[in-house]
Amino acid sequence: MSELIDYQLDDGIATLTLSNGKVNAISPDVIAAFNAALDRAEQDRAVVIITGQPGILSGGYDLKVMTAGPQQAMGLVTAGSTLARRLLSHPFPVIVACTGHAVAKGAFLLLSVDYRIGVEGPFSIGLNEVQIGMTMHHAGIELARDRLGKAAFHRSVINGEMFTPASAVDAGFLDVVVSAEQLREQALAAAYQLKKINMLAHRKTKLKVRKALLELLDDAIIRDQELPL
Repeated sequence: MSELIDYQLDDGIATLTLSNGKVNAISPDVIAAFNAALDRAEQDRAVVIITGQPGILSGGYDLKVMTAGPQQAMGLVTAGSTLARRLLSHPFPVIVACTGHAVAKGAFLLLSVDYRIGVEGPFSIGLNEVQIGMTMHHAGIELARDRLGKAAFHRSVINGEMFTPASAVDAGFLDVVVSAEQLREQALAAAYQLKKINMLAHRKTKLKVRKALLELLDDAIIRDQELPL
């Protein structure tokens, strides 16, 4: 497995650990590694835990790629939106154990999975695109609209408001917050609980629940390729 995504399988639980420098930037290579890891997890029929380094899940897309030119930026955003869609429709449960900061694409990872555990601490979670001069892409808007509370959606997407781990629960980025020392234990407990469900029923129900969102994302991904970011 790629060094960018460490893959560990234990008792039907696949832990995917993002390790790409101090901010865990999401690059084309990281997305390729994510897809390879998800392929492997699907073959292993495993519940998935996605996590990062101590203090950070991800600071977002690799700015070197995003500023290299319109085609490079569009390609990365398209690949990232396609990854989000894949996570939303993954046939087995997906958990994020958020180790700290989750910004921009890091926060979108939280919005793309089935259960999200964060850690207490002075961490920022949210969508800062407008803060750094980026117009939010259509796919990001539709994903945020579906997964965030209405008020938090507007504050997050339009104002670029960042949330603490505690307020991120109310906003819809996280489901629960625990101490850093408890994170791994809580993620495994959630994974073992999810292992008990019927996976065929889980997959079919997930696709029913998210049918409208997945269709919106399919359309948004196409529109994002037609318009400048």
